[in-house]
Amino acid sequence: MHLVMTLPEGDTDYSTRLSIIKRLTSQKAAHLVGVSQSASSLRRKESGFWQRRFWEHQIRDDKDFEMHVNYAHYNPVKHGYVKSVKDWPQSTFHRHVALGHYPENWGGNSAMQEGDFGEAD
Repeated sequence: MHLVMTLPEGDTDYSTRLSIIKRLTSQKAAHLVGVSQSASSLRRKESGFWQRRFWEHQIRDDKDFEMHVNYAHYNPVKHGYVKSVKDWPQSTFHRHVALGHYPENWGGNSAMQEGDFGEAD
């Protein structure tokens, strides 16, 4: 899962929010995907549904924001789950197309380059 969130002014507690999201998702959905737990996960009372850690990045500017949102939208294509961004139904990409932020065929070709996403230089 990739998540881009904006917190209220002066609030930097993304860790608690992610912890809540992970806990509630694990409680509600883990049985649907047949998650197996390692001995380590069982000892730590972890569900096995999520990775133990997460990577966070504070967005620096508009270009950095754009690159990270693009990365999240393109990720299912990158990993071979779909051939085109528009084919991944769980993406916010569809909302962005409806708002006119992207053309519907964005990210649907092999000409996309890895450097078009993620960290800005």
